[in-house]
Formats: sequence, C-alpha cells, structure tokens
Amino acid sequence: MTRPGGEWRNWGRTARVRPQRVEFPTTPEAVQRAVRAAISRGMHVKAVGAGHSFTGIAVAPGLLLDLTDLSGVVAVDTARSRVRLRAGTRLHRIPGLLAPHGLAMENLGDIDRQSIAGAISTGTHGTGAAFGGIATQIVGATLVTGDGELLTVDETENADLLPAVALGLGALGILVDVTVQCVPAFMMSAVEHPEPVDELLETLDARVAASDHFEFYWFPHTDVALTKTHTRLAGDAMRRPLPRVGKWVDETLLSNGVYRVVCAIGTALPAVIPSFSRVAVTLTGDREYTDASTAVLTQSRTVRFREMEYALPAEDVRPAFEAVRALIAERGWRISFPIEVRFARADDLWLSTAHGRATGYIAVHRYWREDPTEYFEAVEQIMREYGGRPHWGKIHGQDAASLRAQYPRFDDFLAVRDRLDPERVFRNRYLDRVLGE
Repeated sequence: MTRPGGEWRNWGRTARVRPQRVEFPTTPEAVQRAVRAAISRGMHVKAVGAGHSFTGIAVAPGLLLDLTDLSGVVAVDTARSRVRLRAGTRLHRIPGLLAPHGLAMENLGDIDRQSIAGAISTGTHGTGAAFGGIATQIVGATLVTGDGELLTVDETENADLLPAVALGLGALGILVDVTVQCVPAFMMSAVEHPEPVDELLETLDARVAASDHFEFYWFPHTDVALTKTHTRLAGDAMRRPLPRVGKWVDETLLSNGVYRVVCAIGTALPAVIPSFSRVAVTLTGDREYTDASTAVLTQSRTVRFREMEYALPAEDVRPAFEAVRALIAERGWRISFPIEVRFARADDLWLSTAHGRATGYIAVHRYWREDPTEYFEAVEQIMREYGGRPHWGKIHGQDAASLRAQYPRFDDFLAVRDRLDPERVFRNRYLDRVLGE
C-alpha cells in the first residue's frame, strides 16, 4: 500500500518529518520492491515501527516504510525454542503469539509498545545483572540490503555479521524478520517497596547481585527510592496477581491519570513539584504479587515524556547517580519525573551499550511539554565523565568522533555498513551524526 507522504511524528514529539513517499509493505518481497524502487529514484529509505525512539533514528525524508502490517509469526522451531517473527511485530503482541507454544522471551524492557525490529535496532533492554538486552536474544535475521537484495544472517549463513545486524541502528538494511531465542514460559514474583535511598545505595551492589531482576526509581526532592525485586519462577508456579481494582488504581489512576495532571500543573507551577513527589512515593510502589513474566516485566506508561539514558560500568552507577542528585539540588531544578536505574550483563554485540562490560543504566526524563535541554546536557556531562554510552534511541548529544572511543568494534561495524549499504541508501541525519557519512 502506498500513499503520499503526510507528516510523521514520533511518540515523544521530538522528531517529525514529511516524507516524500510512505509505503506499508506486508511481505518481505514488498519491502524489497520498495527499496529497489527508491534506489532507482535516488531516494533514501527508513523503516519505522511504533515511533518510540526519542532520537531521529527513524526519520525518513525520502521513503518511509511503515512496518505495522509486516507482523506475526513466520515459523516456530519448538525443538530449539526459537520463533521467527516479522519485523513489525509489536512487543506487546508477542506473549500471545508465544503462549500456544509454551514459550516466552527471556527478558523485556519496561515498555512493550515498540516493534521487535525497532527495539533491537536501538538497544532496548530491561534489567537483571545476568540478562542482556532484547538484541542478545536474536539468533537470526533477514534484511533487505542497500542493493535491494535479501540477506539471511544466522549461525549457518553470514554468521560473522550477526553481532552487527542484531543491533544495527537501521544502518545496515531494512529488517523483514528476526529469529528470537525464547525460553519456556515462566512466572515471576514481584516485591516492590519504597526504601530510604541512602540505605539502598549502601547495599546496591549486593542487591543487584542477589536478584534476578532489580531496579529502582528515585523521585527528586525526596529521600525515598521505589525498589523492584523480581524473581523468576517455574511456569507452573501459583499465580497471585494484583487485585484488578488495586492494579487499576496503581497503574491507571495514579501512575498515569493523576500523574499526567501533576506534570501539567508542575509545568506551569514548578514550585509544587517537590510536594507532589513526596505524596507520590507514599501512594505508589508498595505491593507484592506473582504473575506471568510479561505481566511483571512490563508496565503501561501513557504520560508522554522525553528521555535520556546512559549505560555505565556497573561499578560506577552509584557515584554517577549521587552526582546527579547533587546536581539537581545545586541547580534548584524542579524535576517531576523519577530517575530510573537498571542493570544488564555484558554482551558481545558490536554497538550494544553493554558491549564488553557489566552495565548499569541511569535514565532521566522530563514531561514532554517541558524543555529538557539544560537538565539533559548537565546530566550527560556527568555520564560522559564516567565513560557512559548513550542509548541509541534516546536523546543525547554525542557524535561519531566521541562514540568511536567508547566502542572497540565501532570501525568493524562501519566496515559492515560499507559492505551492505555502500551508497548509504539507509542514511539520515541522525546516522550521519553518530556513525559519520
């Protein structure tokens, strides 16, 4: 399906474009035809999923390929617990697709609105010191390269390319399907409590090491952290979900409905934010339950925001976090969104933010109607002092010159890009900045 280009905007309203052409392919062959046609017209091509990246990574001034209709299961290998999915499949639909086969994804991020291709291409991750980001679960992929050809990458074909293709920033081609290494479906117990933030920081390393999945949120202007400790259980463990009414109050009424109003008021009257934050930590984040893994790992977030996130060596998370706390107090800012801290194991994907090192993540946010520039730039300076790597799909100010020093395989990735897209069919301004032209 093709239509003239209207305006495309991402979810965070940080990027927009009016492409020359928009297509909605439903098959890999349709993607291939679209790419070849664009090449013949001298147009650049970008694919978009759910638009949940805050950077311009998916901005497509030429041909925009909306992969919404390129969705669903291609094949299931039950013997190896592998599922091949079309690239546009939304993460929140995957549990239902895997359930008939008794499978689940090993780990997920806390938001599941993204497409599987968009999530892996930007380095989306969850938390858990023994678990990698979503891209580490990819064992195969098919993509349309810069010459319009279909390329298969897995352990038997072009295996040397998988560490680049599994997290490729959309720079190597248009993904049409990916093969996910799944695990047997499992349950999780969740213990979520507020704790004094200073006491938590004293034992942070031990808490992370002792937990399957640990993270915390800190609301600026308070001395309390909301902690989440999630433990993996067998698939037949007894389910003790949150009461329906209590879940609605916590996640819909308070965390989204009331919070949206608070953010709007805080934009006009910043002085009220500290009081609202202190109330927020007393009303939310104190519960225990057991449910299917996807119900525990993900949550609904409907309040629109903008985000910057940095990946740090795990041992530097505490001093970097304390430096951000001190910065907020020193500048006298009124910050309505919490700071989020998560963890991941080291991996070997060339452009993964966790490449080669156990990693902790610090994410900062601002309500979408507030200007985040001053806050984000100051926090980014702290993160860079600790060797931080920015999330590819979230706001940052780095470029190829600074990023090359952070990634030992950066030039190897560029060599693959030269091989698969020598004419830069898939370039845009963001990729020019972070990878070079």
